Formats: sequence, C-alpha cells, structure tokens
Amino acid sequence: MGFNFKKSTTFRLAQAAKAQRSRSGAHLSRIGLHPGQEAVLKVLAESDGRTMSQLALALGVQPPTVTKMVTRLTSQGLVERQLAEHDGRLARVYLTEEGHERIQLVDRAWKRLEREALAGMDDKDRKKLRKLLRVIEKNLSSKMLEDDDDEEAEEASPQGDEAVNGAAVETQV
Repeated sequence: MGFNFKKSTTFRLAQAAKAQRSRSGAHLSRIGLHPGQEAVLKVLAESDGRTMSQLALALGVQPPTVTKMVTRLTSQGLVERQLAEHDGRLARVYLTEEGHERIQLVDRAWKRLEREALAGMDDKDRKKLRKLLRVIEKNLSSKMLEDDDDEEAEEASPQGDEAVNGAAVETQV
C-alpha cells in the first residue's frame, strides 16, 4: 500500500496553514488589507525607515514582492517612501500616521485569529504546539540551506553532470 499523505503530519500542517491564511485574509479584509501587507506594517513598526532590501530580508520574500506590496500600501496612504539624504538612489519606507493607526487594528485581528485557531487548547498544549512548530520550521529551513549548498557544490564541481555518486562517468561522443 502506498503512502497515505492525508494522514501525514505535513499534510495536516499544510491544510492548517491554508485555513489560517484564508481566515487571516477574512480578518484583514475587514481592515482594508491583504495577507502579507500586515507583516510589512508590523516590520516597519519595529524599525521604521527600512530600505526595500531590508524589508525583503525581514519578510523572507524577494525584492520585487516588497516593491509591489509597498506600492499598494503607499496608494492606501499607510506607508511612504523617502529618498535617503546621503544617496538619492536609496529609498526608505516609513509608516504614515494612518499606518500607525492601522497597526492597532492588525494586532486586534491577529489576537482574534489566535483565539479562533487555538480554541479548545489549554495553555500547556499551546506552548507545546509553538515549540513543535519551531522545530518543524528549523528542520525545514536547515534543509533548504543544505539544498542550496548541494546545488552550489554541483555547479562548482569540475565534472558537472558527468559525476555521479562521487565517481566520474565516461561520456560517449
């Protein structure tokens, strides 16, 4: 019998993530935001005036994604871009007054989502779940780094595709 993916932990995790994103989207839409935009506001609330590159790094997304998000948030009046004084090519992103006010609504939406997601769990189970999710995140993140290292090693290998399992394979011409 094959692997029953529907009974796997990772399938349940993916399903929970989809449900969380959907429910989060419902809460955020009530306050005029799309999923992901709230994270930009929260990152800026922690440290206002970040560059686009700094935002991308903090959010774990590619720079073009941040550009699109910031453009939309700017059109909503929640953030503004300002050119750096020392380098006119460098733009920094700042929360507007309305952006600061929206963060309070984001916090309320996140608290509501947290209550909904963890309903019926006691504090001990919540703490254990957070710990287990951190382990999963760490495991999967470290595997991504290993995969990146493996790809770089393959690209740097002088044998390239001709090396299999550490042994050179003769190619026929």
